[in-house]
Amino acid sequence: MVFLLTVIFEYDNITFGMHDFKAEFFKTLSHPTRLRILDALRAGELTVGEMREKLEIAQSTVSQHLAALRAGDFVEARRAGTSVWYRVSDTAIWELLDLARDIYERQLLKNRAIFEARR
Repeated sequence: MVFLLTVIFEYDNITFGMHDFKAEFFKTLSHPTRLRILDALRAGELTVGEMREKLEIAQSTVSQHLAALRAGDFVEARRAGTSVWYRVSDTAIWELLDLARDIYERQLLKNRAIFEARR
């Protein structure tokens, strides 16, 4: 019974539990460029070229990180003529990123207070 509660899904005879899923989920988000791409997509769909310009990074770098985000089902692509447009698969990701930013800001304030108290 406990085993059934920890299993999320079974695919090709590989069973992933919740902790495995979360580890893979956060591993995909562990690169700053991927986070920047997700933040850039808040404004709506973008092409690789538009992301390259907005983020000021090489097109190959954008493509590499988009591939990881697509594999993790964080972004989706749609072809329109010769362009491929990318969008976030689930907008709830922005809530998670906003929460992470809030935690970061609280930690900065806490560390600043500790530093100032030691001066």
